[in-house]
Amino acid sequence: MTPFFTMLQFLLPGLGVTVSVTLIALGLGGCIGALMAVFRVYGNPVVKGLAVSYSIVVRAVPVVVIIFILFFVISAFIDLSPFMSGAIALGFASGAYQTEIFRGAILSVPRGQMTAARGIGMSRAKAIRCIILPQAFRVSIPSLINEVTLVLKDSSLVFVIGVPELMRRAQYASASTMEPLLAFGTAACFYILLTLTLSKLLEAVEKRFAVQF
Repeated sequence: MTPFFTMLQFLLPGLGVTVSVTLIALGLGGCIGALMAVFRVYGNPVVKGLAVSYSIVVRAVPVVVIIFILFFVISAFIDLSPFMSGAIALGFASGAYQTEIFRGAILSVPRGQMTAARGIGMSRAKAIRCIILPQAFRVSIPSLINEVTLVLKDSSLVFVIGVPELMRRAQYASASTMEPLLAFGTAACFYILLTLTLSKLLEAVEKRFAVQF
């Protein structure tokens, strides 16, 4: 077996961890981001202030600091594995960026949509859930493609708390084989492949929900 295929076999488990961390972080970040965006646009002054503070503070702090806080501080009170600490920390950080993405998308929906929904008897919460958010999601997809790429690359940061993701395993392989170009080059190929795959998936979703004129 060639060194390249041997390297592939060694890195594949790390690829699974990287994909898992990225998907958990994007899902959690999406939920947080959508909720905080609604708070920022439609919330009362207190809730809006909390959402603004979350967005500003989290985006100002390096992601690796959030990972350390969750792993060394929060996990002292809540039983969290290094994997879950890293995934949740990335999701918490991504949520701040997705807040701004969804906020911009919500603001792009014409105000008349909310007025019309209220006019036919919908409550404000139902109008946001059934009328505003579906349209905002469609508008936000191009920006989400960029966020997916950033979260995928940031997933390599969880190696600092010992999670055996793709970069961690590439580091092991480089140290044991003395072939850093092969190890990190193969890892880079995996990242490129993942980025292209996820981008194409979101582009397909964008086309699926595009408005046809």
